[in-house]
Amino acid sequence: MVRIRLRRVGSRHQPSYRIVVTDRESPRDGRFLEVIGHYNPRTQPATVDVDEARLYHWLQHGAQPSDSVGQILRSAGSWSRWERFKGGEALDGLLTEAGSSPAAADPRTSRIAASSSHPSKKARAKATAPEASPESGAAES
Repeated sequence: MVRIRLRRVGSRHQPSYRIVVTDRESPRDGRFLEVIGHYNPRTQPATVDVDEARLYHWLQHGAQPSDSVGQILRSAGSWSRWERFKGGEALDGLLTEAGSSPAAADPRTSRIAASSSHPSKKARAKATAPEASPESGAAES
């Protein structure tokens, strides 16, 4: 069975991922058939770059996305376009729509909001730090 899943790249503590088409039996960072995109969760919002023509090709031929890739595709809007493609819409129109998305700075790139339930350490420190005003320091003297 052919799967569409993430392949980790990047250095230690700096993960980014390639979206690859691979055989189900291959290891996570092992042999793959084709790279069809990139996913970078470290940017704010997370960056997704998918070649939708190749994505649709592989989905037509029975490739199954992993759970994480499925969530990424839903967030980027590629999955809804795939459903419309299965319903009979023209591929050219869908690819044009994907390229002219208002959220995309580069025609091939879609940006999705990163869902972070925990604020960063700096944001927590700022929120808990007492604010000192210059007037309170003068009154104490």
